[in-house]
Amino acid sequence: MKLDQEKEGIIYAALSYIIWGVVTIYWKQLQEVSSGEILAQRVFWSFLFMVVLLIMTKKWKAFITYAKEIVRAPKKFWALFIASVLISVNWGVFIWAVNAGRILETSLGYYINPLVSMLLGVLVLKEQLSRAQTFAFMLAGVGVLILGIHFGSIPWVSLVLAITFGLYGLAKKMIQTEAAIGLTLETVMMAPIALGYWMYLMIQSESRFFDSTPTSLLLIGGGIVTALPLLYFAKGAQKVSLSLLGILQYIAPTLSLLIGVFVYHETFTKAHMLAFLFIWSALIIYTLSVTKWGKATAAKMKKHGKMGA
Repeated sequence: MKLDQEKEGIIYAALSYIIWGVVTIYWKQLQEVSSGEILAQRVFWSFLFMVVLLIMTKKWKAFITYAKEIVRAPKKFWALFIASVLISVNWGVFIWAVNAGRILETSLGYYINPLVSMLLGVLVLKEQLSRAQTFAFMLAGVGVLILGIHFGSIPWVSLVLAITFGLYGLAKKMIQTEAAIGLTLETVMMAPIALGYWMYLMIQSESRFFDSTPTSLLLIGGGIVTALPLLYFAKGAQKVSLSLLGILQYIAPTLSLLIGVFVYHETFTKAHMLAFLFIWSALIIYTLSVTKWGKATAAKMKKHGKMGA
């Protein structure tokens, strides 16, 4: 029974990461629409989709109850608001980068993300790093430095995506609410701003929503494309171990990397190769360090070191 649950969890988690990996193709179909409008529409339609989903799954009352609780708890309210801002910035930068032909940088950002989360755990939650994890973080830093030196500028797209998503995860950890309810509350907070910006674009005759039926449908569908993988991820995360989830998360940036190079023919330079090798090495070391095998090996080495002393 437990094995069946784990298999189901792997399917849900893998599916969420596959969607996140190939979603670059979806946003590429909206290149004629400004990144600002895509983001506004993404937030707005995500909000409507989540409201309908909560009603259909009979979670609306639970949502209202939790919303009232959040209003009476300033720390949770502001944590949720910050989470909403962070995920909106993350979505906006991602959309802009994809349509600006910088898919490789988005891939790099999501490869770096687990290491940013690890650093936040140390700085904010006072978690302890093993030697292997410290070494992994240093290797990733070298990878980012290589790109910075080669291109003459810091890979800000990658770092913004990694840092905002890492901070978003930290904020969500502080809130700890049911996935569908949490996502709905996040979109509720940003929906008025998104709707206001969309109205402004329409008044200025700059909105592309009514240009064609395919464009309208793609923008509306952006809400489903946004919410669905998050819900699949939440289901999967409940049924698989954190270490296995950590390994599965590399599906998304790997697919993005392959799509950027082989579908959209972005240039993969020697500097990219060297930087990615450092970061991939860092991720392998990090992943092994959080598995049972890695922990057991570290414990043996530590014991052996004490005995030798």
